[in-house]
Order: sequence, then structure tokens, then C-alpha cells
Amino acid sequence: MSTAIRVLQGEFGRVALLNMDRPLVTHAHSQCHVLIKVSGTNTFFSVRNRRYPLNDHTAVLVNAWEPHSYTHHNPDAPRTLILALYIEPLWLGEIENALLSSRQPGFFPQTCVEIPQPIRALSNSLAMQMLYGEHFSEEYLKSQLSNLMILVIDAFSQWRSFTAFSTDSFPQAQDFRIRRAISFMRANVGAEVDMNQLASEVCLSRAHFFKLFRQHTNLTPNLYNNILRVEAAIQGLTQTQQSMTSLSGSLGFSAQSHFTRFFQQHTGVVPSQYRKVVDIYRMNAVPDL
Repeated sequence: MSTAIRVLQGEFGRVALLNMDRPLVTHAHSQCHVLIKVSGTNTFFSVRNRRYPLNDHTAVLVNAWEPHSYTHHNPDAPRTLILALYIEPLWLGEIENALLSSRQPGFFPQTCVEIPQPIRALSNSLAMQMLYGEHFSEEYLKSQLSNLMILVIDAFSQWRSFTAFSTDSFPQAQDFRIRRAISFMRANVGAEVDMNQLASEVCLSRAHFFKLFRQHTNLTPNLYNNILRVEAAIQGLTQTQQSMTSLSGSLGFSAQSHFTRFFQQHTGVVPSQYRKVVDIYRMNAVPDL
């Protein structure tokens, strides 16, 4: 079973040290996502239905809102220790205003890149400190993360070519019907969303609704709804003392086991373990997705 060795969470987003031996379903994040292998067997991530290698020489870069999955190709293969960064564009924007563009599609034009020695050294150092349980002051952690992300962004993004960016945390949906559907899902996290009924509410057929939603967001409605549930689950695990039964019920799961399976399939770790291994740093208000 895949496990999380340690998770650091704050206004910067999340940094997780994951020991992976099981796949993850197709999912997406509102954050800028960087994946670096620390040790173990070579493996793969799928981004937009194409497999990319994650090994000692590569990193996988996933843009905000970009669908991807983990494909542990051989269930009998040894585990892969992965440093996974989920970095908030708003936090990057505090480092350099233009880095708010990290929330835009195409911020990382290449998904799989060969990482240079400075990135490898800094990521290995951070991973080893996490592995051995070293305490991070907030100032030190933010410094390490900003240094690492600036190295990655300077080497592999096209942030200087973005001349305009939105202040919204979700890609702009120009069609008012899609905006209305998104608003409904945001307001009803935990409720069972009937996509047929939602399509009808915005005066579209189911097929046209799904086509239009994907056209404007690059996501399916179900995938976006799952993003909302995962983020709400993480918030509940880290910012409340809700029991697992109560939290799973508030997110619309009929049984705690269903919630556990859903969370693990999207994050690689069961909810109870996430709560045990996460270190919380000062949090800003959670942005709307």
C-alpha cells in the first residue's frame, strides 16, 4: 500500500514525501505540481493520456488543472519514493507578481524534463530532511521551497511570455452556463451532484454540457467535482477535529470506507494517515476553486 512519510502544508501549498506502489486515478490540482523521484524503482506518470518517465534524471511537471494519473506499471515492483510539490500560484505571486501566471495552462510547456544538478541537490536535501523528521521553521521552509521553485520555473517555464493573467484561481469559463454550473458545484461540495439534472438546470443536454465544460476548463464536470471534494477533505483533515465518519458524511460518502478509498485513490494515502503525518504551517484563507 502506498503511504505518505511526511506532508508539509501551509500558504505555499503542500509538499509530500510519498512512498508509492499503487496507481492513482486521473485527477487534477489547482496548484502548480512538480514530481521528483528520490529513490526506488523508476516509474511513470500519465499526463493527458500520455506516459512520461520519472527516474533519477527526470522530473514530471504538471500545470494547474491539468489531468494526470500515476501508473505504477508493475504492482510487484519495489516502491518509488517521490517528492511531490503542490505549490499555490498565489504564493508564487508573492515572490514575483508575474508568477501568478503559474495558474495558467501551458505554464510548463514540457511535461517531462531532465533536471540539472542544482535542482537535484536541493530536492534531495529537502526530501532527506523530511525523511529523517527534521523540524522546519516556517522561514526556512519557505526559503527552501522558493529557491527550488525558482530554479524549476526559470529552467522550464515560459513565465516571462505571459503578459496578462487573471486573478481567479480557476480557468475562466466564458460561457455563463458553465460558470453557473461551477458555482453550483462549489456551493454544494458534499451533496450528490446529478450531472443530468445539473445539465438540465443550465439548459443543456448532458452531452452538450460535458462537451462545453471540457471546452472551457479542460476538465470533465465529474473530475472538477472530485477536485473540490479532495480539497475539502484536506481542509477538514487539517483544520478541524472532525471524526473520519463525520467528515466522510459531510463530503457525501455513504460509508467511511468509500471516503477512504476515494481519498487514497486521489492522493496516495488514507485520510487517517494524512492527518497523522501532516505538519501545518500558517495558513491563509482557502481560495475558491
